[in-house]
Amino acid sequence: MESFYEVQGNKLIVTLNGELDHHTAKSIRTELDQVVLKKRIENLIFDMSQLRFIDSSGIGLILARYKNILNIGGKVAVVNVSSRVDKIFMMSGLYRVITKYENTSIALKHM
Repeated sequence: MESFYEVQGNKLIVTLNGELDHHTAKSIRTELDQVVLKKRIENLIFDMSQLRFIDSSGIGLILARYKNILNIGGKVAVVNVSSRVDKIFMMSGLYRVITKYENTSIALKHM
């Protein structure tokens, strides 16, 4: 899995590409945590436009980042969520704590 990072002020946009599962979650988590610390990120946006699959490890990665960002007073959002991933997020209860926006531009305005 590849992921792409774009920093805009105190916001980090993470574009997830491919599959976010138990094989890829650990390396993404390590890389993401380093960027958040190094760039002093307060708000995190996960762009799901290129994500084909996510399992419980991927959900765990997102929830753990949410807890970390919440502890510093920030927000986490997801954007461009496919219908398949959207169903998984609804079933997991992820939307109870993380806001879904239609696209990155809208998320950036609200964060």
